Amino acid sequence: MLSAGIVGLPNVGKSTLFNALVANAKAEAANFPFCTKEPNVGSVAVPDDRLEVLAKIGNSAQIVPTRIEFVDIAGLIKGASKGEGMGNQFLGNIRNCDAIVEVVRCFADDQIIHVMDSVDPRRDVEVVNLELTLADLAQVERRLERTRKQAKSSKEAQIELAALEKLQAHLNEGQSARTCDLTEEERLAVAPLNMLTMKPIIYAANVAEADLAKGNAWVDQLRAIPSKENAEVIVVSAQLEAELVDLPPEERCAYLASLGVTEGGLKSLIRATYKLLGLLTYFTVGEKEARAWTVRAGTKAPQAAGVIHSDFEKGFIRAETISYADLVRAGSMANARSKGLVRSEGKDYVVQEGDVMLFLTSA
Repeated sequence: MLSAGIVGLPNVGKSTLFNALVANAKAEAANFPFCTKEPNVGSVAVPDDRLEVLAKIGNSAQIVPTRIEFVDIAGLIKGASKGEGMGNQFLGNIRNCDAIVEVVRCFADDQIIHVMDSVDPRRDVEVVNLELTLADLAQVERRLERTRKQAKSSKEAQIELAALEKLQAHLNEGQSARTCDLTEEERLAVAPLNMLTMKPIIYAANVAEADLAKGNAWVDQLRAIPSKENAEVIVVSAQLEAELVDLPPEERCAYLASLGVTEGGLKSLIRATYKLLGLLTYFTVGEKEARAWTVRAGTKAPQAAGVIHSDFEKGFIRAETISYADLVRAGSMANARSKGLVRSEGKDYVVQEGDVMLFLTSA
């Protein structure tokens, strides 16, 4: 299961958001810095309205959504890259994640301490991102010493050296590794470094519930931050989401409607994170269950079968495949077959978003 680390300055609402995301999580949320010392981890169902439609078509007894993992990481402060505020430990926690959700405070509340004494999204983002960049720069410079020696006799090391020198110059300019102009070969050479600023990122603008529908000046400030990365900004009210968890679905929808929104931002954040991780969904449908499965974009049919069971990949013969849209239009798998909409795909087939698949194997 791929994971996204929830990061940001202390007291911006990370643990509150995490609690809402996993509903029954036990992350302590309190009004003082470094409340979270060990990362909290929880898996989250990815909202997908297609599952209910498929369950009706297949007369499925249950629905099983796909899931991703969120990790609540303690607040970073200025100097984290030098070990300030348990920075080494917290940066290590981020390094273990596949993507970053950076929570940015966009609300005023005199009862909640801001570690820098004022609400300023631009400054807060710069502080966090600079610490990630400095940590990467230190790692690149350490690696450069060894690679220069190896490059005298190794072609692979020469490729890595070229990448590291590009990254050193780029990071020294305060730019993230994501935006460095590396060849695919160079990118693969430095992938084992698991660089912090190479990870894809989303900004979660944490607002008061009254600002959920239209945002506020702080959200506008966050959206206006110049970025070559085209990072997405999702508006969410962590406190509201934490309170909505305990309400029945009908009351939750009614309350959100009273605020002028159809969903509170939580579902949008989960979907955006899923997309950020480079994932796609395929489905299996039967009387027992309608189920969503996760694979990386570009995955071929045998490997997709292996997500269900490793034996399915080994014994893969073919995959009977139909797109979600075609199956819905047909109304049933029987009708789809009679119309010639079900395809027989072999080992080289690349799975597409929304495929409904039945694997035939020798297992």
